[in-house]
Amino acid sequence: MQTKLKYLFLLLLIFGCTRVPITGRRQMNLLPESDLMKMSLTQYNDFLAKNQKVPATDANAQLVEKVGNNIKNAVEKFMNANKKYKSRIAGYNWQFNLVKDDKTVNAWCMPGGKVVVYSGLLPVTENETALAVVLGHEISHAIARHGNERMSQGMMVKAGGAVLSVALSTQSGATQSLFNQSYGVTSELGVLAYSRKHESEADKLGLVFMAMAGYDPHEAIAFWERMEKASKGSSMAILSTHPSDAKRIEDIKKFLPKAMKYYQPKQ
Repeated sequence: MQTKLKYLFLLLLIFGCTRVPITGRRQMNLLPESDLMKMSLTQYNDFLAKNQKVPATDANAQLVEKVGNNIKNAVEKFMNANKKYKSRIAGYNWQFNLVKDDKTVNAWCMPGGKVVVYSGLLPVTENETALAVVLGHEISHAIARHGNERMSQGMMVKAGGAVLSVALSTQSGATQSLFNQSYGVTSELGVLAYSRKHESEADKLGLVFMAMAGYDPHEAIAFWERMEKASKGSSMAILSTHPSDAKRIEDIKKFLPKAMKYYQPKQ
């Protein structure tokens, strides 16, 4: 039995390893992304049923939709131009919703392109380009499959070989449990607390995508500087999952020259 499990782990490591677009970092994605998208759709619809959506006729809701679609178009353009990454958006059915919650300063994107922006975020973004910073970042978490990676790591560490083989064969209770833990769907945020490595990677991908969408990536510096200032003595939701500090801003500044190569100013 142990020999079979060793072979199982070896095969998973071989076939589960992929590279993240733009950064080229190797990662382990053991779960079928299609399964995660199905679970995401269920959780997303449940969230919207319990929270007040801002009507589509509202100017702010239209702004979220506009910026979201601009980033989406840039993502699809990049993926289609780099065919080895095209499968990362297979089955995506994008949705962008603004929810009425002025106390929550946050936004998130689940697998399959399911995006939520809280109305409390908009006074902090202040403008369309800063909103593109946030949406580019959140969408990049999904494109980079950070949730899948985190779940895969959890399976390897916590589930054990026997449970792992069952979890991978179907949408088992083990898989659902890890999904809930990874995406925090049982918490009030409904969002994954990513590692600093994932945060930095999403920053980089997000800068490229917003640049391709016609938004100046330099706005990311001003936005995260505002976030750093707001973080002093604040309990804003976004700060618990998106730590803002001088190191992050410095890393963004270093990556800006590469992001600017993709910049296509709006006409």
